[in-house]
Amino acid sequence: MNDNIVAISTSLGVGAISIIRLSGKEVISIVNHIFLGKDLENVNSHTIHYGHIVKNNEIIDEVLVSVMKAPRTYTMEDVVEINCHGGIATTNKILEILLEDEIRLAEPGEFTKRAFLNGRIDLTKSEAVMDLLESKTESARKLAMNQLQGKIYDMVENFRKELKDLISQIEVNIDYPEYYDIEVTTIEKVTEKVGKMIEKLKKVIEESKNSQIIKNGINTLIIGRPNVGKSSILNKLLDEEKAIVTDIAGTTRDIVEGQITLNNIALNIIDTAGIRSTQDKIEQIGVEKSLSFIEKADLVIVVLNGNEGITKEDKEILSKVKDKTTIVAINKNDLEQKIEKKELEEYQVVSTNTNTIEGIDSLKEEIINLFHLGKIEEQDETYLTNVRQIGKAKEALEKLKDAELAIRDNLPLDMIEIDIKSCFDLLGEITGKTYSDEIIDHLFENFCVGK
Repeated sequence: MNDNIVAISTSLGVGAISIIRLSGKEVISIVNHIFLGKDLENVNSHTIHYGHIVKNNEIIDEVLVSVMKAPRTYTMEDVVEINCHGGIATTNKILEILLEDEIRLAEPGEFTKRAFLNGRIDLTKSEAVMDLLESKTESARKLAMNQLQGKIYDMVENFRKELKDLISQIEVNIDYPEYYDIEVTTIEKVTEKVGKMIEKLKKVIEESKNSQIIKNGINTLIIGRPNVGKSSILNKLLDEEKAIVTDIAGTTRDIVEGQITLNNIALNIIDTAGIRSTQDKIEQIGVEKSLSFIEKADLVIVVLNGNEGITKEDKEILSKVKDKTTIVAINKNDLEQKIEKKELEEYQVVSTNTNTIEGIDSLKEEIINLFHLGKIEEQDETYLTNVRQIGKAKEALEKLKDAELAIRDNLPLDMIEIDIKSCFDLLGEITGKTYSDEIIDHLFENFCVGK
């Protein structure tokens, strides 16, 4: 991290302004060589200066240059940002000129990676930066801001502090075995403390499932026989004619996707080809593709035609989704009904139609209730926010359970301490207190280049 890096930090394209960001020990001097204006090496930190970028006496662009000196910067290194006119040619030309000097193009996420490695932010805040950039709903934005403000860090480090206190107590017993009273007290306290911490960590993991819903939305699959109204339901949910609707069975042959926001949570909706036996090769491919999406779905909406009885094909479709979170929508409730809800007692069932304004409201309400979206929207909880964090928490939980089992088996305290220390280290991997270079490289490689 002793070298200098540069990257374009704004979307490349036509716009009013582009920002080129640099970080490193020599970046002020490097920019100063091509800047016609004030001497940047003699200006105050956190100041902006008007001038021109010049190469071989040719003015490349009129710019504003921000100079921020270490350590009060994003990376805790010297940082310079060149605000130039937006546009691919101008931005790339300035970048090209900079790369001719003692500087290299930044790797994806390298600015944030340096902020982490230099101790400015912890790993959870690093991940929050990307979450904030990618947030598509107000709930996702709030979740990312909670994380960026250090709420996850505080929660995890408070938990680790309890573990550290417990480890200290165990080590007192190991170092001073001659005091019988200490050993008895330690075993009792360890048993009680480990039990409480297991329950607390379980609760954190369980509640953090909500974070995946907030961040990624609910992947919702609409499935059923041809001509039961799947595409009409999609169109009604999206409030647009996204899918072609006809009376001809097999009209939808490929997936049709759309997204809505329900109680501030994104619903990623996929309408599929009608599932039936068919000799049409193209339709067969569509049916196979529809079935392949079941595994990836968070929610499956099975649409039945209420004007017909439950068919053999309906039953086969229901059998394929028996292990998924499922809502059965008995559609066309404005016609004579030949399906009764009691025939589907094991499912969440709603009646719908696509001919009235209120026809899909029951479906929306069932989704809100099934995923507790009202509760998620109202609460301002601190959740672990991604698979990495939740995975480490689960590993830490297993180590606590191992410690609890070791206590029950009357194993020596030093054996119990090994599992508790492992739990302590695994939780440290969430915040970055403990980490490997390989994990850090993998985490930041998915960031955008200029962040």
